Amino acid sequence: MKSNYLHVLSLACILLFSAGCARRNYFSKTPVVDQTHYQQLKTASPAEVDSVTITAGKHYKRSGFHNIFWGKHYREVWATPVTVGVFDMKTAKGGLSIEKLGGGMQTTSLTLIDDNGFTYALRSLDKDPAGILPKFWRNTFVANVLRDQTSAINPYAAFVLPTMAEAAGIAHSKPELVYVLPSDTTFGKHSDKFQDRVFMIEEKYNDEHTITPMLGNAVDIAGSGKMLKKRFGKDNHFIDQREFARARLFDLLINDWDRHEGQWEWAVYEDGDNKRYRAIPKDRDNAFFKFDDGIIPWLFSRKWAIRKFETFGPRYKDVYALMMNARFIDSRALTELTAEDYQQLATELQAVLTDDVIERAVRQFPPKVYKQLGEETVSILKSRRDLLPQAAQEFYLHLAKNPLVIGTDEEERFEVKRLNDEETSVKVIRLSDDKQVYHRVFKRSETKQITLHGLAEDDEFEVKGDVNKGIRVVIVGGRGEDEIKDSSNVKGWRRKTIVYDTKRGNEIEFGPETVDKTTKNVKVHAFDREGH
Repeated sequence: MKSNYLHVLSLACILLFSAGCARRNYFSKTPVVDQTHYQQLKTASPAEVDSVTITAGKHYKRSGFHNIFWGKHYREVWATPVTVGVFDMKTAKGGLSIEKLGGGMQTTSLTLIDDNGFTYALRSLDKDPAGILPKFWRNTFVANVLRDQTSAINPYAAFVLPTMAEAAGIAHSKPELVYVLPSDTTFGKHSDKFQDRVFMIEEKYNDEHTITPMLGNAVDIAGSGKMLKKRFGKDNHFIDQREFARARLFDLLINDWDRHEGQWEWAVYEDGDNKRYRAIPKDRDNAFFKFDDGIIPWLFSRKWAIRKFETFGPRYKDVYALMMNARFIDSRALTELTAEDYQQLATELQAVLTDDVIERAVRQFPPKVYKQLGEETVSILKSRRDLLPQAAQEFYLHLAKNPLVIGTDEEERFEVKRLNDEETSVKVIRLSDDKQVYHRVFKRSETKQITLHGLAEDDEFEVKGDVNKGIRVVIVGGRGEDEIKDSSNVKGWRRKTIVYDTKRGNEIEFGPETVDKTTKNVKVHAFDREGH
């Protein structure tokens, strides 16, 4: 594997060096198609111009030779003339003001706010990934290569998704395409970052002011960090795992491989004395991603290289590739569901994502873009919808291999019972009211290891059952004075219960199946709660 990876890097470097230094003016001077019109726009106001014809990124258009090595991607789409509305800070959404400058190292963005406190994100359609490089490399050919591969993104994919998300019952924003005039000074000190550029403006769900009828009776909205802090800190905060799984299967359908914890907000609902969190996806930059249609990208997207760069096509070639960036949040927010649950969700999505829904959704492409790839996109989406149950099963099996069962900073009892050679039951009881808050039966044919995390306070763990074969169970007691008892027995020489905790302050009853991993080091309790 390592040898193959080095061969790919060597070949890439040979081709990269042939590209020379970074072009000082890589990006087009202006996205406006008509240069005469552009000169007029330099002194125009938004009240005088309602629309402009632009190309999102004509700098990505390349010769056939370049495309053979680096991929055709969506170069033609980026270079296609599209008519967009002109952004007017004073009238958009009833009038907006700047709250804060945002964006990562690739996207230019602003958070805008209206008079009612509702927030919107204004995000650049084009990207400049050179910022992720060390300073030395930003002025070299490497910057050119990274910028060029932005063409693997479909700039208009996000506009297709709301119609399908609404049919699927998945919370969503409704992006609009806008152009900021070169004469627009309403951005103040940030004007040079926004003038003469193309943006998406969409709802930014980030607090109670942004609760819409789509979110029903939600009482608040939290980011992933806050949600996870509450989930692991309090025993009455829960993730709506079924709805998150629905959203994640939708991610598979649209081939969105970049769904890490920062790509979600969470609507908060009151459920008696409990709080539940429902996922709201955001930042759909990588839906319909197309990468492996050039020699170098094809090599780099192999399983032994940069596997996550999966290409949108009629088949699910590599479901795990689409899961890689979301491993952290998936392992913490998808611990309850069974294979049957995923099949039911896949079937439900198939039923609501009808041919008509998909066709109407893809019609949201700008007309000239639809003419280029509308029929192809419809065909691919229908095929992926039809194959969704198989993809859902593969998704489930990856998650089922090494599941986490996580408690909170309050007291719980974990009951593990080896039912038979195939099945192991895990229950979590909330000790504050003796209520069962988790139950799942794991199958040895699917699961290699179950890891229990008690986190803080005084937790109880009990493992029992006498079987011939069983799943490995790992107990991480956490902070607090824990009670751990293992009376289970699995035939064979390899012991199947492993206990990690501190040696002092706990009451541990080891059995013949227990591997003692207790230590004096309190780092044994470490658990990454928020993705740090």
